[in-house]
Amino acid sequence: MLEKNPVIFIILAFIVIMVGTAVTMIAPFKWINDPGDRIAEVKPYSPLQQEGRDIYMREGCNNCHSQTVRTLAVDVERYGYGGGYSKSGEFVYDRPQLWGSRRTGPDLARIGLKYIDPKGMWHRKHMDNPQSVVPASNMPAYAFLNTPLDTTYSERKMKLLKFPYTQADLDDLKGKSEMDAIIAYMRKLGTDIPVKKAAAAQHLPASRINPFSDLKAIKAEALSIYARDCASCHGDKREGTLGPALKGSARPDAELFAIIANGIEANGMPSFSGSLDEQKIWKLVTLIKLGKQDD
Repeated sequence: MLEKNPVIFIILAFIVIMVGTAVTMIAPFKWINDPGDRIAEVKPYSPLQQEGRDIYMREGCNNCHSQTVRTLAVDVERYGYGGGYSKSGEFVYDRPQLWGSRRTGPDLARIGLKYIDPKGMWHRKHMDNPQSVVPASNMPAYAFLNTPLDTTYSERKMKLLKFPYTQADLDDLKGKSEMDAIIAYMRKLGTDIPVKKAAAAQHLPASRINPFSDLKAIKAEALSIYARDCASCHGDKREGTLGPALKGSARPDAELFAIIANGIEANGMPSFSGSLDEQKIWKLVTLIKLGKQDD
């Protein structure tokens, strides 16, 4: 009979929806994000980082990039970069949170852990021309962000959000561009959380002797590996861009192998031991050592 009385039906449907909303959306806030959920290492955004976050939202980056690493093992492996899955305490200073659900592009919750270059050079090149570092990317270019940063409301924002700041922080905004701001924001993402870096043994070859002495025999494959994994930072012709030129090297073969396998954290170079097997790394070593002779 109730379905024949639209007014009563609407009222009852509304009550059911509100009960469900209260149980799933409102009540949980009584026991989450309390002091026990806080992560002491997570700090508020600086004025420059907050400006970058606002630009990130203004440009709709959150329409294509999520910012939450789910507990699924595949998610943690792909987007965790050593930081694990997302915890509620990481987002205590986000107004609003940008978890999202659409991943036209990769998740960015831990992007600061992946590209650790203190100068943010990879991010700058990527924002200027995404295809220059990820050829298959469909992300548009954001070179237009190389414009002066509008700081009119910077201090007001910090006060409204109750984030700590100093006059030096505000002075640091002078001369900065919108590109500087969004890069500062990207470099912070994921870096505040405590990351336990396993003291894993360095990845070294089974034999310290390079099995490839003839570049011509493996050049095609070596160039293919280089184009996929190295060209974005070292240049298409190995002339050097973000990273040094790789046309010849006086380093011993085993040392080059170790650099490629283990990376150089201080310089922002990632480790390739997880994506390249020993044979492929040796082929890159051969290309770097002998490539100058064969150009």
